[in-house]
Amino acid sequence: MTTLTSSHASSSAPTSAFFERWADMATWTEWNQDTEWVRLDGPFAAGSTGVLKPKGGPKVPFVIEKLTDREFVDVSKLFGARLTFAHTITERPDGGSEIDVTISMTGPLRALWMAILGKDIKAGAQADLDALVTVAERTTDVAVAGVAVAEKDEAR
Repeated sequence: MTTLTSSHASSSAPTSAFFERWADMATWTEWNQDTEWVRLDGPFAAGSTGVLKPKGGPKVPFVIEKLTDREFVDVSKLFGARLTFAHTITERPDGGSEIDVTISMTGPLRALWMAILGKDIKAGAQADLDALVTVAERTTDVAVAGVAVAEKDEAR
């Protein structure tokens, strides 16, 4: 296994906000700059498969390899290699989150794929995670604002 890059972010959003974003693959383009579209063929669960279309690249099949309350691992199946995105999230005492993403590659053709994809993946990983944090926090802020308005209306 070769690790291409790792990214880290802290967020005021709860862990559930990140799992909601990861599960709603149709919205990945909001925070993943290199993705044209993503389709999940089944539930957001371990073993489910789908297809991802990177901008300027061919469609790539993937599988959700692991899904727990702390981890989401998806593996893209390339010819002769597997590209793994391991997302780990920890809830902070204040209700926020610490998010880590490690991107790695295995397989006999990993050196070739790293030469083709590695630079762009490394360049975009932290920016994509930062954009995901922005989307998760914005979604959380909207939900909190909606609850506050509803509570205010009920008080009337």
